[in-house]
Amino acid sequence: MGDPADQSSSNPATELRGDEFWPLSGKPFFDIILTKSHVNPKCQMSIPSKIHPLLPSCSVPIVLTFAGRTWEMTCNAAKKTSQVRVDSLSWKAFVDDNNLKVGDGCVFELMECSSTKLMFRVQILRGDIPAELVDKYSGEDAANPFVI
Repeated sequence: MGDPADQSSSNPATELRGDEFWPLSGKPFFDIILTKSHVNPKCQMSIPSKIHPLLPSCSVPIVLTFAGRTWEMTCNAAKKTSQVRVDSLSWKAFVDDNNLKVGDGCVFELMECSSTKLMFRVQILRGDIPAELVDKYSGEDAANPFVI
């Protein structure tokens, strides 16, 4: 047995894996609580309007990074609706690969932004909302909110 003063005070069982959580750096970010439309058959993801002024006005490649992995997709700006959406097939791959569910939270920190590429570093915060509540409260409108 060694001297207790020489041993690390951290407990490996409680340490976070990789770079899953970190303090925000002061760069622009947005956060969302995932609803059925984010994770179920349609797998749609729109970037909130508060970030739009920072984004190019054309379609551009986007890279999401989480836990040492990357996902490449396209960010499409729809001029008619002023929505900025991530392509559904690639977003679905991110959802599936990270086992995202309704009620999980995601924080997207904009690490790189140019006319040729967007890069977001993502934190995933597991919501673990009981199934009986998910069915009753979708979180998709004011009549069925998630209250945190």
